[in-house]
Amino acid sequence: MTSTIPPELHPIHRWFERQGWTPLPFQQATWQAYLEGRSGLIQVPTGSGKTFAAVMGPIARMLTDESTTKGIRLLYLTPLRALSRDLALAIREPIEAMQWPLRVGIRNGDSSSSERAKQLKSPPQILVTTPESLTLLLSNPKAEELFSGLDTVVLDEWHELMGSKRGSQTELCLSWLRQQRPQLQTWAISATIGNLEQAARHALGTEGDPIIVGGAPARSTEIHSILPESIDGFPWAGHLGLRMYEELVARLNQGVSTLLFTNTRNQSERWHQCLRFACPEMEDALALHHSAIDRSEREAIEAAVKAGGIRWVVCTSSLDLGVDFQPVEQVVQIGSPKNLARLLQRAGRSAHLPGGTSQVLFMPTNALELLELSAVRRGLDEGLVEQRKPPHAPLDVLLQHLTSLACGPGFDPDHTLQSIRQCAAYSDLTQQDWDWCQLFLEQGGECLTAYPRYRKLEWDQETSRYRIREKAIARLHRLNIGTITAAPAITVRFVRGAVLGHVEETFISQLKPKDVFFFSGRQLEFVRLRDMTAYVKVSNRKTRTVPAWAGGQMALSDLLTHHLRLEVDRASRGELDTPELKALEPLFERQQDLSVLPQIGQLLIETCSTREGSHLYAYPFEGRFVHEGIGFLWASRLTRLERGTITVSVNDYGFELLAPKGYPMAELLEDHSELLLDRQNLKLDLQNALNLSELQRRRFRAIAQIAGLMNRGFPGSSKSTGQLQISASLLFDVFSRHEPENRLLRQAQREVLEEQLELPRLEAALERAASQEWLHVPTPRQGPLAFPLLVERLNNRMSNESVLERVQRMRDEALRREH
Repeated sequence: MTSTIPPELHPIHRWFERQGWTPLPFQQATWQAYLEGRSGLIQVPTGSGKTFAAVMGPIARMLTDESTTKGIRLLYLTPLRALSRDLALAIREPIEAMQWPLRVGIRNGDSSSSERAKQLKSPPQILVTTPESLTLLLSNPKAEELFSGLDTVVLDEWHELMGSKRGSQTELCLSWLRQQRPQLQTWAISATIGNLEQAARHALGTEGDPIIVGGAPARSTEIHSILPESIDGFPWAGHLGLRMYEELVARLNQGVSTLLFTNTRNQSERWHQCLRFACPEMEDALALHHSAIDRSEREAIEAAVKAGGIRWVVCTSSLDLGVDFQPVEQVVQIGSPKNLARLLQRAGRSAHLPGGTSQVLFMPTNALELLELSAVRRGLDEGLVEQRKPPHAPLDVLLQHLTSLACGPGFDPDHTLQSIRQCAAYSDLTQQDWDWCQLFLEQGGECLTAYPRYRKLEWDQETSRYRIREKAIARLHRLNIGTITAAPAITVRFVRGAVLGHVEETFISQLKPKDVFFFSGRQLEFVRLRDMTAYVKVSNRKTRTVPAWAGGQMALSDLLTHHLRLEVDRASRGELDTPELKALEPLFERQQDLSVLPQIGQLLIETCSTREGSHLYAYPFEGRFVHEGIGFLWASRLTRLERGTITVSVNDYGFELLAPKGYPMAELLEDHSELLLDRQNLKLDLQNALNLSELQRRRFRAIAQIAGLMNRGFPGSSKSTGQLQISASLLFDVFSRHEPENRLLRQAQREVLEEQLELPRLEAALERAASQEWLHVPTPRQGPLAFPLLVERLNNRMSNESVLERVQRMRDEALRREH
């Protein structure tokens, strides 16, 4: 033991020596900064040992601290319950090996009531939990006592939390903990994030001086694409990529442990079904893993992967984060990852060791996704990664937080406001907004004073704090804590047997008894629905029906769309310098023959007439959601000039406007381009184009749920989607009529514009288009860039088989015309 090691760290170094390890420089730097009383953010690649970097400093201090402080000393927050078990095992390993007198506990939605009661009575020194479970702890009257000795909070996978309201929820919890413990140290862990300084500020609060620790051994990522034998110039699209399964199977090794990532649960079900059909010999070594599958089955799969029993797992983002799978040797990405950070995160699941090389096999589901992967390569080579934008002062989360505190120790408004303003998310919270929140919780605001259930708080003269008025309100609030507002889930259970998982109510409502669907890797026959449970049995009848879950669409990130435009520019100049661009050469040549490939300063717009009608195809390369906004905006503005019905279809590369035959699309485009790009009345025109009021109404439903205006009810008496919609709709109408400046209404409008419609990106896209040279090319028929948009529209109105047949026929017809 060298004399340069601080005495507090001697036990830690002894354990590392026992393992045959040498602490990495970034780990030692973190421990040293911690012992000096600093807080900060650890930014290192996945699998570099960041968990030990974060926890060993606090453990060292606990081992040398002779005080008799009881209660939780180290709070470890993780975004996924599935991670809790692995994290607890990792932290317990040195504790048990070295017989340190410390206990590690887990508390989340899966913890039993007896375990929770035991933790309150005799808290462990180290507690691994989630933001929701921490909020629940703060709603306990014993919260002040429970956290009276807290020294440290570790925020795992902070990049994942920060970009959502769960991050705001975490910031508010931390503000209360810091109010109790001013010397509290906070360490955030992030593997992939571009805005480090902002991330650190949101994790640590506006006070103090965060330190950012990096310098872990560099991890390289090797990407290999499955390239089709030939590309005839007409890209296949969407799930039609399943037709290339033979090429994927040929590249997989049955003896190599592999995670096959998809972007949606629906897609994972389809690919699992496909691989079962293609490789029957892998029946016992192939598994499906996504968040709608029952927890016990997911845990069994994870254990089997670690033990080597299961070799291939088709999965979603349920396995993106820090579950440690050291046996995994290869990662397959099916379809475009849509952003650089997601691919890096998934790549890190293989070679999960410091300095390892991640192997990624990319399976495109659309020929143009090869263009996206070329952009991904370029971005990774430049060391770029996306930023995560945190929500700005969401008042629904603040209302929930204040109600939680009132259920527990109560809160003093002046001190609480002061601590809340030290959250980066709420640093500019106005006194007017704060007063509105207090009035809303105490009296139901301006509109709901006549209803006792909305008057939640009362002033306790004895303690000078706000507290909850009735125990029934507190009980209902605790059951509905959280910021995730998915549609009500229907449990899927065998008639006689185990729970398989859950699907959305809207899917089950479309089924009749004896209908067959594919879920959790099984063909199931629907028997009956009773008490929010769908009873099923195994069926041998074939089916293509797979549940669809809300929120399945992903759009290209802003960073990746920038690189995508650069790739198109390179292709237009013949600079095909990646395997993917070279593979796409026939497609580029066909596009050039029929139209053009736009350069970086150009916007390509194609018009053509077919038996379907008059088409306009525009290619801003700005991402699906931006194109949706621009597409509906242009459709609305065009129909003001010339009446007609226009259908909008979008993808990540562009959008299609389809009008009836004879509609003067090309003439209107030439004469009124300035109107199409006008940004002066953008919000008003979007409101007319997209029925903004209806979008706000839908967003308000989630906000009202988080704010506690409506709830799912008690266990066993959950409300249906229809009941929640009616409740939210009534409240929306009441506020709109009697309190139009209601803060939650304003929040719904802001979230629709800024998050759902991505208004800042949309404005930037229109500004960019106004500065570009417009290339209007009339074409005799749809070209390669237009083809996926046409398929997208067909997908939305036909069965899968009809799409396959129709697309094949269109390709054959186009090829015959050209030859």
